[in-house]
Amino acid sequence: MSLEDELTIKRRGLMLVLSSPSGAGKSTISRHLLENDPQFKLSVSVTTRQRRPSEIDGVHYHFMSVREFERTRDDDGLLEWAEVHGNFYGTPREPVEAAMAQGHDMLFDIDWQGAVQLNEKMRADIVSVFILPPSMAELKSRLTRRAEDTAEVIANRLDNARTEIEHWREYDYVVVNRDLGQAYREVQAIITAERLRRDRRHGLFDFVSDILDEKF
Repeated sequence: MSLEDELTIKRRGLMLVLSSPSGAGKSTISRHLLENDPQFKLSVSVTTRQRRPSEIDGVHYHFMSVREFERTRDDDGLLEWAEVHGNFYGTPREPVEAAMAQGHDMLFDIDWQGAVQLNEKMRADIVSVFILPPSMAELKSRLTRRAEDTAEVIANRLDNARTEIEHWREYDYVVVNRDLGQAYREVQAIITAERLRRDRRHGLFDFVSDILDEKF
């Protein structure tokens, strides 16, 4: 099958869930995917917190009132949601499903709690990947080298990391980020394989029918 055939066979998009403890490389891998793979779209969350001056509604977040959020949540309009520091955050269902129906893949840079909720509602569409650090010592070194947090904050992140890492069994794939370039290539390999799954490629029915009807 040629590359042209692969690109023209219609398929349903997938939902790529990337999770990791802070400092393990999840956000960097997510950024590279969005920059280099045009089939990916980033899910834009809704939130009830106040918009910051530098933020654009619909780009960084969809901002809404608490009442609007609760109504959307209660109408099953959110795929996952959480309350953080007194504000609500969530993933709207409609734009995700519309994008996937058009063959686009959705990228979710979320923690294990959000991943659990997505699995409950959209299991057949989920491809979940947990990014592990090679060791806690290396994770601490990476957090320290970022020079963004105090020693107290770093210690708290490491404590949280242990809790998050305990959920690694709940993911479809696990990638150990010893080297960022290699970890990124492994995630790309996972995506390639998942895009080729028969049950995602509804266009194969017509493609195979055309092959069988071909005269030679």
